Amino acid sequence: MRLALHALFCSLTVAMTASAASAQQPQQPPAAVTVVTLKAETVTVTSTLPGRVVASGVAEVRPQVNGIIVERLFEEGSAVKEGDILYRIDPATYRAQVVAAQASVNQAEVSLKSANRELARMETLRKSNVASEQALDTALTTRDIADAALQVAKAQLLAANIDLERTTIRAQLSGVIGRSLTTQGALIISGQSDPLAVIRKLDPVYVDVAQSAADLVRWKRQGPHSAGADIDTRVELMLADRTRFDQTGELTAAEPHVDEQTGVITLRLQFPNPDEMLLPGMYVQVEMPQGVIEDAILVPQEGVSRDRRGAPTAMVVGPDNIVEQRTLTIVSDRDSDWIVTDGVKAGDRVIVEGLQKIAPGATVAPEERAEQPAQN
Repeated sequence: MRLALHALFCSLTVAMTASAASAQQPQQPPAAVTVVTLKAETVTVTSTLPGRVVASGVAEVRPQVNGIIVERLFEEGSAVKEGDILYRIDPATYRAQVVAAQASVNQAEVSLKSANRELARMETLRKSNVASEQALDTALTTRDIADAALQVAKAQLLAANIDLERTTIRAQLSGVIGRSLTTQGALIISGQSDPLAVIRKLDPVYVDVAQSAADLVRWKRQGPHSAGADIDTRVELMLADRTRFDQTGELTAAEPHVDEQTGVITLRLQFPNPDEMLLPGMYVQVEMPQGVIEDAILVPQEGVSRDRRGAPTAMVVGPDNIVEQRTLTIVSDRDSDWIVTDGVKAGDRVIVEGLQKIAPGATVAPEERAEQPAQN
């Protein structure tokens, strides 16, 4: 009995000591977290597609007559205008052909005049019954033959002048001319396979991108109707160094054919290129508008994580600053945000910093994050 009372006394003493110690221990303050208050807004959903820059115009400079190049009159890599002289071919042979053709025209004109005089004489004689009908027909035929010969001679003169003009090779397109692929003194031939130079029009330029047929069908079904008439059809472009191009483009054409092997459709976009930043063959990425979502929520990506089943979740500060975990429905991304259509609403405060110190049900001390500078 005495031993039992002693044990009870010791237990009470230990309990009172623990209670006093716990009463003296200070309570932990709520964890400080940084939050972002969400807002509803209309968001244009985009998809990123790879593409290649293509010149909006290409002209290969080729000779149309044979000869020796005697002069080059352009600077390689410079801008040229349509009609500018690029090369000169030795014109001596073609000048001689013009002179010969002109002589043939003169000769044919003399023959025609003679035939006309003979025809007039035969007509007078025929009226006097001095010349026969056959003689008149012969004179008429001779006149017609002389007239036809004159037309042939004039055509040959025209062709000779055209060939002479072609000894001066001119630009057929305004743009930037590349390096010369021939030199002074080289023999060039009409119809040769290699061009003398290439002119490319660089403002504007085209960007050809490949979009899957499935995405295009989805866009045609959902995009125009869900977006309404005010869908933003402007297209933005990312350069190879991951910087954004300062000009916006637009969709100008779509290949009405699906590649049987790859299942994609080629889309052609047009971009202004006043500074000639975009060059043909350059690899770029294009952000194509797919549709518009009304009342979408942009959630910072640093505030979203995945649970054990892979579902996207976010920690939200609820009433009385109690942490709640929400499961999100994400449709796409935009810059550093996720575009969310379900799981959170306007006015919710999503935790973006301090997530490692909290758990659902914990009390926190939220602080609004300062406004982030706009991204270009």
